Amino acid sequence: MRMFLAIVVCKLLRFIGKLVGKGSSLPGQYALKVCPDVLRRVKLPPYIIAVTGSNGKTSTVEMIASILRAAGKDVVYNAEGSNQIEGVTTLILSRSSLTGKMKGDVLLLESDERYAKFSFRYFHPTHFVITNLYRDQLTRNGHPEWVFESILPAIHQDTTLVLNADDPLVSRFAQGHDPEKVKWFGLERCSISTDTPRGVYDDGQRCPVCRGRMVYSCYHYHHIGHYHCESCGYHRHEPDFAVTELDLKAGRLVIGGDTEIRLSFRSIYNVYNILSAWSVCSLAGVEKSVMASVINDYILKNGRMVRFALGEHHGVLLTSKHENSVAYDTNLDYICATEKPCTVIILVDAISRKYFTGETSWLWDIDFDRLSCPQVEKVVLCGKYVNDLAMRFDYTSVAPEKIVCYDTAGQAAEALKAAGGEDLYVLTCFSDRDKLLSLTTRED
Repeated sequence: MRMFLAIVVCKLLRFIGKLVGKGSSLPGQYALKVCPDVLRRVKLPPYIIAVTGSNGKTSTVEMIASILRAAGKDVVYNAEGSNQIEGVTTLILSRSSLTGKMKGDVLLLESDERYAKFSFRYFHPTHFVITNLYRDQLTRNGHPEWVFESILPAIHQDTTLVLNADDPLVSRFAQGHDPEKVKWFGLERCSISTDTPRGVYDDGQRCPVCRGRMVYSCYHYHHIGHYHCESCGYHRHEPDFAVTELDLKAGRLVIGGDTEIRLSFRSIYNVYNILSAWSVCSLAGVEKSVMASVINDYILKNGRMVRFALGEHHGVLLTSKHENSVAYDTNLDYICATEKPCTVIILVDAISRKYFTGETSWLWDIDFDRLSCPQVEKVVLCGKYVNDLAMRFDYTSVAPEKIVCYDTAGQAAEALKAAGGEDLYVLTCFSDRDKLLSLTTRED
């Protein structure tokens, strides 16, 4: 009876929420009050795929859903991004019958890395994709190894882990797990690989197992690459699914030596998102030809990359996730790869949509020196934290005459609209994205 009431409450509140444009978490919150273990009682689909990690969750889940649907699967997933237990409960119960049977072939879940242990307390994924672990929202998450410990209780022995072999901390999830139930994805040495780390810090210098010195034969970006520990022998596993060729400038990669994929977004993040989606969909039995047809020139629909026009300018907004320096650095690399004159806009106005913080030390972890290149003609800093940004840029090699500051996104937009026609690139977070986009015209 309690399960029945929880489902009714969830469906009713979900219906009301859709009418007012809200309600992805609240229905689940009330359903859990009625029946705390309702997720144990519901009959779920045969495939339950979860994705977690510091970056790439939403984009990877979107691609997995597109691939599985192209393969004829009925996929239920949290497209709205409500990735904690309340949102997961809303998703499951709103798609369940009153008798507790969920409709669909695949339940696909983006899971907040800190709350996965709560979401999967009463059920667990058949496949669990873990993308990466970085410095991310340190005011909430602390050190990446604390996040690792938070995810660990969500790992069940009969779950197939799909792990990034190139991330030494993510690879630790395989320890103590049945080797037959661990699958690896990774990138072989390629044109973007370097012999030394880039960035203002090196989080890969110590082994996550014994703290011994880690040696890398190559870096793809930050601490992601090919590694081994000189002390305990901990090392990168050979991937089951690999990008064997990569040319970001040409927008081309090859998976498994035989399948070429064209890239609409030429970012190393996009490469790993594609590879993780490819890996788990392969394990779900999808043919290579189907996956390739979906992923070729795939354009994300989740707002991570938005094209716009402002006056005579054409621009691209790249979601960079405040409090996450790796997200900024990879987008800076994307900008610096362009060969056309451009202006870069950096907007930090509200650090988070979910909580208040004025802590901006993460700005010092970002390698803004990458903007010291000839094609970047101007750097526009704006938002509430413009003075913090200006102080940070005082310690970069970017020429001071290239830097312009405005108090608001509106002031910056008006100044740019009034003059020039060079390409624009915007780095900001979901918290601030619409403050600028609302002043522009979106382009397909």
